[in-house]
Amino acid sequence: METFPVVNMEKLNGEERAATMEKIKDACENWGFFELVNHSISHELMDTVERMTKEHYRKCMEQRFKEMVASKGLEAVQTEINDIDWESTFFLRHLPDSNISEIPDLEDDYRKAMKEFAVELEKLAEQLLDLLCENLGLEKGYLKKAFYGSKGPTFGTKVSNYPPCPQPELIKGLRAHTDAGGLILLFQDDQVSGLQLLKDGQWIDVPPMQHTIVINLGDQLEVITNGKYKSVMHRVIAQPDGNRMSIASFYNPGSDAIIYPAPALLEKEEEKSQVYPKFVFEGLHETLCWLKVPGQGTKV
Repeated sequence: METFPVVNMEKLNGEERAATMEKIKDACENWGFFELVNHSISHELMDTVERMTKEHYRKCMEQRFKEMVASKGLEAVQTEINDIDWESTFFLRHLPDSNISEIPDLEDDYRKAMKEFAVELEKLAEQLLDLLCENLGLEKGYLKKAFYGSKGPTFGTKVSNYPPCPQPELIKGLRAHTDAGGLILLFQDDQVSGLQLLKDGQWIDVPPMQHTIVINLGDQLEVITNGKYKSVMHRVIAQPDGNRMSIASFYNPGSDAIIYPAPALLEKEEEKSQVYPKFVFEGLHETLCWLKVPGQGTKV
């Protein structure tokens, strides 16, 4: 089995830049995922966010999750459950407008840390989009502009906990899916595994590593690159032991952004027809019927 791609961003500044850019290119074309080390977000901030996220779950969400499990009888299921995920979540919106002050139960220090973390993740997302532009031969800033719409990109965070599950063979932490958006930046637990991606018909673990940010590409980047870059199926396997933390931030197109394959890429690949139609991002699920078939890419 190939080794999961891990990209050291410090190497972008030295003699190994070309090899590092090639690793990013290969990850985007063949994996749809890669993991960043030395990405400039401070370890101290990440440790603070992790500690506060786990404390918030214990104080404010754990009992609610247990009550949900009991109400649905999930501890004693005998057959596979396909309509419920074994996860406890809440959502934060950062752009174009923040809702973090409106989320109940968040302590002030936690709000402050999450705001600071979101600012750093937004910078990292935009840096990565320009690296993708460079690899694709697109002008710098093209992808950010493509995401912009009338009010700029949308950016938000899904904060999840995956508690110990008594029936992990019957209930998924998160069912298999692709992400409908643009670029996803994930800060995941470094002790409890569970995230897997589908590659060449096999489910592969995304390794938990301390202080890394996992990147995966959403459907919109697959569309803009006309299928050159891949948005791949992934899932979370529930575990019998340990509570897995997952903080996934989604840098997505604005709701009225018009998404379509980059003309410059189509010009370079004259023999390749345009695979994807033009559409407005907010109308995606109303105007297109998406079906991700394992091993076969996207069907429209």
